[in-house]
Amino acid sequence: MTHQILSETAASISELKRNPMGTVAAGDGFPVAILNRNEPAFYCVPASWFESMMAQLEDLELNAIADARKGQKVVKVKLDEL
Repeated sequence: MTHQILSETAASISELKRNPMGTVAAGDGFPVAILNRNEPAFYCVPASWFESMMAQLEDLELNAIADARKGQKVVKVKLDEL
């Protein structure tokens, strides 16, 4: 069975165990596909990539909420009334 590898760099689980930080560094700031028996098991991403992905997911969620609320009746309130 063939598998699509969604990164330019790949490493085995053995390489990751032997030198975790070197494996991450091999990606030069990009994700590294970790292979188990020549099949992708997971992707190792630098912290900056993970933080960026989480921020993008949060933005998508907030946009979906805003889109769902678009067109709703606006209710004006005063801070003193809260």
